[in-house]
Amino acid sequence: MHSRPASFDELDRKIVTALMANARTSFAEIGAAVGLSSTAVKRRVDRLRETGVITGFTATVRPSALGWRTEAYVEVYCEGAAPPRRLAEVVRNHPEIAAAMTVTGGADALLHVRARDVEHFEEVLERIRQEPFIRKTISVMVLSHLLPDSPEAGVSQPAPDGAADVR
Repeated sequence: MHSRPASFDELDRKIVTALMANARTSFAEIGAAVGLSSTAVKRRVDRLRETGVITGFTATVRPSALGWRTEAYVEVYCEGAAPPRRLAEVVRNHPEIAAAMTVTGGADALLHVRARDVEHFEEVLERIRQEPFIRKTISVMVLSHLLPDSPEAGVSQPAPDGAADVR
């Protein structure tokens, strides 16, 4: 997929930082800030995309606007050694899982779950627990985001059908 290793210099870092702050910033605006022409910025962005440094552009949306009003982190404990590939298959079947990762420590995985409400969260949790290799889960509900502008406070995937219709 990526033909060569990515070279990454200070100008690239400044361009990526500008795009991370606002992906809609024009190449001309970025160029003025970093001392390059808009054409040179575009060439660098194209190269950063080709080499996999920049993986995409997205909008960050307030989860509650999409019907996600409940949020939790769920530690997953498996029977035996569940391969990460199998865990990935399971989490892909649950659109409420915003992020999932294998972790060190006692748990095998950590899931970031968004739901319409507590009842919906409970239903999601029960679906997760039905997997034959999951031994137990421990959930922690999110009360508020201390860094409201962080990526974790937003969502880049739509709610499942009907979630945005919740009043």
